[in-house]
Amino acid sequence: MAMAGSGGEGGSDAGHGIAGAPSIDTSTAHPARVYDYWLGGKDNFAADREAAEMALQAYPQLAEAVQSNRAFLARAVHHLTQEAGIRQFLDIGTGIPAASNTHQVAQREAPDSRIVYVDNDPIVLLHAQALLKSTRQGSCDYIQADLHDPGKILAGAARTLDFGEPVALMLLAILQFIPEQENPYALVSELLAALPSGSYLVVSHPTDDFNPNRQGESIQRYNERVADQATLRDQDGTRRFFDGVDIIEPGVVAVSQWRPDSDLVAAAPSSMWCGVARKP
Repeated sequence: MAMAGSGGEGGSDAGHGIAGAPSIDTSTAHPARVYDYWLGGKDNFAADREAAEMALQAYPQLAEAVQSNRAFLARAVHHLTQEAGIRQFLDIGTGIPAASNTHQVAQREAPDSRIVYVDNDPIVLLHAQALLKSTRQGSCDYIQADLHDPGKILAGAARTLDFGEPVALMLLAILQFIPEQENPYALVSELLAALPSGSYLVVSHPTDDFNPNRQGESIQRYNERVADQATLRDQDGTRRFFDGVDIIEPGVVAVSQWRPDSDLVAAAPSSMWCGVARKP
């Protein structure tokens, strides 16, 4: 299910929930490995590269747009640590390690930050030890779990996070793997219900709204080659995830348009809507 990458460096680590190395099917493309390819990573196989390249044929700027999502993650975490005073992060849909992961940004800004990563992908499990590297003042944990099971996620996260204090719920490039019939909005609401007032929700969601000339073609080519099908949503569909929470400025926008720190960042292509909101 993972499409947002996270990773680790330096310091101490914790290893709750890590089991033996799982078997990995390399014959079918997996979203986390496709995403890794778009980010320029090396943890992918021929099937993943084929799926990634087919999608790029329909949307040539897709790889750059995925990189814009990673940059949004870093800016959002910076805002949460520096301006909102958040010190706890629950990052669901962790993905294969990449640059500027949640704990790297958060602990650079606030070394005492605590981060829990969640993913169901066996490739990510293999990288879990790297993911768990933390500063000595803070902590990191990794839970192998699925977004369909909020109860398991919350129970595991409670080992590291204090749900009496605000938590940032990070759902970047993950909700597209929950189709409408499985009610992704209810899953988000259930997770938010467990968090106290002052917590934050961070969402990015793939869309074809920024690829109007060949709308639907890139996701069709992608879905033909991956095991986990993705559902694109428009701006209104993405905004629905923020029902009941207060969206902060600039609202639900393209990832490159969320508080860009330069004109170059603002001009970068986007393939996702995003937003950050505070729970009242």
